[in-house]
This record gives sequence, C-alpha cells and structure tokens, in this order.
Amino acid sequence: MLSPICLFTYNRLSETKQTVEALQLNFLASESELFIFSDAAKAGGNQQKVVDVRNYLETITGFKKVEIIESPVNKGLANSIIHGVTKIINKYKKVIVLEDDLITTSNFLDFMNQSLDFYAENNKIFSISGYSMDLPSLKNYDKDFYYGYRASSWGWATWKDRWEVIDWQMNDYSRFKWNFRAQINFMRGGSDLPYMLWKQMHGKIDSWAVRWCYNQFKRNLLTVYPTKSKVESIGFGAAATHTKKTKRFFVATDQEHNVNFRFENETDINEQLYREFKNKFSVITRLKDRF
Repeated sequence: MLSPICLFTYNRLSETKQTVEALQLNFLASESELFIFSDAAKAGGNQQKVVDVRNYLETITGFKKVEIIESPVNKGLANSIIHGVTKIINKYKKVIVLEDDLITTSNFLDFMNQSLDFYAENNKIFSISGYSMDLPSLKNYDKDFYYGYRASSWGWATWKDRWEVIDWQMNDYSRFKWNFRAQINFMRGGSDLPYMLWKQMHGKIDSWAVRWCYNQFKRNLLTVYPTKSKVESIGFGAAATHTKKTKRFFVATDQEHNVNFRFENETDINEQLYREFKNKFSVITRLKDRF
C-alpha cells in the first residue's frame, strides 16, 4: 500500500499552487491519498490570504483521495506538523510529508515509497529525505542513495515506530546543554544544530525539525538521501519563515524520470559525502552564504 501524503499549508497561495501542481504530475499521484492541513491566520494576521488558500484547496483533484483538515486557530508550523503527522501516521503507520513551498519531481513519490518499503524493518534508518544537497562527489556517485546523520525537512518520510518515541518536550535538554562531548557529536550533522536547539529551548524559534534531528542523534540513526534531489525549495525570500536569504541549498533536481531504485541494507557512511554534507553547515560556509 502506498504511503499517505501530508501537505501543510498556511497563507502562501502562489507557492501552494506550485507545490500541488508538481505533486499532481507525480507518476503515483492518482494512486495516493493526500491529506492537506490548513493552519488558521495568526491574531491580527491577514485572514484573507488563508481564505484564498483554503478556497484553492477545495479545487484540488488528481489523487486517489483528498481530505482537507482546517484548523480553527493558528497552531504555527511546528505544532501543525507534530499534530498532523501524528494523526495520519497513527492510522497508516507511515507517512510522506511536504510543506507548501516544495516542488517535487515526477518520481518523488516512487523514491519515497520504495525507500519506505525497503527500510521499514531496518532499525538503523530514522527517516527518508526527498531532497539532497548538491554535493561535489555525487556527480560521479553510482548509487541511487546515500546516508546522512541529519534528517531533512524538505520532503521527508518516516514510520510510526520512529515517530512515536520522539520526546517533543526535550526533557533531557538540561543534561545535554552541559554535556560538551554530546554537543560535539550532535554537530556531525552540522555545526549549526546545538545553537539552533538552544534557540528552540529558549523560545527564539519554533522548530519541530531541530527536535526531530536531536532525537535522531540520541538514537544514532541515519537518514536515506537520494543521489539526485527529488525536491526543490521555493521558500526563499522575505516571506519565508526560516530561509530568508541563502544560496547553499539551491540544487538541480532529478530530470531522468527513473522509477526503479536500488537500495542496500548495509548502513556504512560514505566518508567523503559525509564531509561534504557537514561542510554545507560549517561556520565559514554559513558566513559566506549570508554575504
């Protein structure tokens, strides 16, 4: 059975349309169930933008099933994703998740579903990513996938048994923040992670993703990435929540339309790809990107 898809939307009509139109072109769209979560406007926010998005959502076709879940209050992205994914994954045991600013290739759903099936019983795998960064060594890489220590929030998938054990309250953070060895180990997924987690715990940001990454680190688990990215983000600019200005994550997406992927149960990290991945989040790279 194909995985259900969760799409999280808010008030960006143009981006939402582009996301849905790309998803409709996926080879497995007509066989997939789509659950769309629509968050309400913030107090004092632009209510009409949310109304415009919701009116558009009512017109969506091209899937086996489309169900729209409208929140009567503003939950914010983090709570919307935590509650929405929990609702769907408790019923279907697995889920594919998109936000409203992600353009997928036609074989995105093929890669995600095949990965979910292949790694379902592999307890070293935490999640599947549809997005992949433009790493130099991938140009001559002969596999369909590689492993990373850090989960991606740009088109991802997981299973109920991985999701339900997450401690969203971060009850062990008080111990972690004084454990410098643990913080260094956490940085194998990127040097930005400990500070991002600190900002989350001090109310500076509202991120489900950094808590997701932290729980992956605690369990020493891996994420499966495609060699050729199946996702492109269009969520950059002044209206973006977390990516207002960056060039690090621009990527050429897969244009080969392959629908058959080969995976392996061996979970050895490719050291060269690991170094290139980690370098994307280094202090120097982030400073260069900012300027």
